[in-house]
Amino acid sequence: MKNKILNIGLAMVAALSLSSCNDWLKEDAPGVNKFEDFYIGGAMGIQTVNAAYVPLAWEFNDTYFSEWFFGDIASDDALKGGQGVADGLDAYDIDNYKVNPSNGIVLDYYRAKYQGIARANLALREVEKLEPDAEMSAERKTCLLGEAYFLRGLYYFQLVRLFGGVPLITEVIESSDRWQQKRASVDEVYAQIVSDFENAEKMLWNKSKFPMDDLGRATKGAAQAMLCKAYLYNHDYENAYKWGKKWVDEQYRAGEYKLNRRYFDNFMEASENGPESIFEVQYIIEETSDYGVGFGSTRGTFTTILCRQRGTSMGSDAGWGWNHPTRNLYNEFEQGDPRRDYTIGIPSDQDLENIEVTYLGSPYFNLKNAYYDWDTQSYPALKHASRSPKNYTIMRAADALLLYAEAALEAGKSATEVKWALEEVRSRARANAADPSTALPEFPAYNGYSDNTDDLRRALRHERRVELAMEGHRWFDLVRWGIAYDVLDKDHGTYPPTESAEARAEMANFIKGKCELMPIPFEELHLNAMEQNPGY
Repeated sequence: MKNKILNIGLAMVAALSLSSCNDWLKEDAPGVNKFEDFYIGGAMGIQTVNAAYVPLAWEFNDTYFSEWFFGDIASDDALKGGQGVADGLDAYDIDNYKVNPSNGIVLDYYRAKYQGIARANLALREVEKLEPDAEMSAERKTCLLGEAYFLRGLYYFQLVRLFGGVPLITEVIESSDRWQQKRASVDEVYAQIVSDFENAEKMLWNKSKFPMDDLGRATKGAAQAMLCKAYLYNHDYENAYKWGKKWVDEQYRAGEYKLNRRYFDNFMEASENGPESIFEVQYIIEETSDYGVGFGSTRGTFTTILCRQRGTSMGSDAGWGWNHPTRNLYNEFEQGDPRRDYTIGIPSDQDLENIEVTYLGSPYFNLKNAYYDWDTQSYPALKHASRSPKNYTIMRAADALLLYAEAALEAGKSATEVKWALEEVRSRARANAADPSTALPEFPAYNGYSDNTDDLRRALRHERRVELAMEGHRWFDLVRWGIAYDVLDKDHGTYPPTESAEARAEMANFIKGKCELMPIPFEELHLNAMEQNPGY
């Protein structure tokens, strides 16, 4: 699947060479292709849908812009890290709530998502016109259109939760006089997201129907899980529960997905697209150098080199030390929870002698993104100086179970349903513990909880944090729960006092009504006059 999605050279070269129709009095120049020349068979339809996946994998243009810059670094789970405070000032601003509309990470992230939307729109228009053939049966055509709907919904979901309402473009833009588009409201964007995911859910195949080479494509289960998530983010708990239950009944209980027996299998290359995986960004490694080219320049991930520790003991496979887990996150794990040591790496005494290994008092590093092989207890060597083939997981079954549990709780459903899903996740962690007989007891026998709705909500939020720590979810959870200020504010939040004096000295106040969203980039406002987000 990695090669199928990422090997899109033919489609991209052909698409880039398309030209507008010549004047009717002139002959076409040699080598000029038209849309009708390109879209002549099912193979081209498959290539076009493959191309719509690719912007998900982009992490670098003028700067690095992986989603964890927001999901981890903006939250109480991680500090920026790197060589020092001045290493990556745009990331420093995200870490400390000092973001301005000129932030390069924000700009590149915004633009990459619209590139994905444009490709999905093209696929939806052109694949629909194609007749089935030997390369693309009628059934496969329907599934491909479902994939395009899913991808467009996902790109808009990634945009709306970071920027709020954004321009809503559902057609191919072929004329410069249509470049300027007004911002849609948050509700309008979510309505489009839901529509796209619902269309996808009707058209997509279950995971088990895809051949092994196609694992990693969008599935019916992925659409169901994302519908639950999208409705949760928009605080429509009844519909979130409906889709979460549908996923549990039709996917999880039916055996389409299951939790990996070993928690750490979720973070090893050998286990990618496995039974717990609902949707992953696909990466491969290629040894040719393409550094600095920008969007689409690589099919490997930069995340590994960015997040590996800077320890000298790792030699040429050492990383750049970004995305440092916080003391606050380390202390969130219960005694005996094995997930802590699979999530948070602690450098050796030898490596701690390197002053650059510790960042503002935190020596920790993100072990989930370090491309570590738990079976051999080693870091695989990087075949390229700055890339690895390790996938990035957007959704896995444990996440979907906890979303379902949250939807059931907030929709006022039976506490038995909520506790069942919570226990599904905790029981796997318990089985992985050194002493399963004492570790991670069932709710409410831990963290001082009582058996009531408020404490069940607290338990679910705790479980999301430790189960999904350093996987890019935490910031978005804090914002949608409406507690980001209470946790993150320098003077009133629960998180800042737990960190070092050096870290606290860099923090700014979290401003309610502003810091929950990132600004619309200045460069985009210059191209398309839109209202800026409040406070920017």
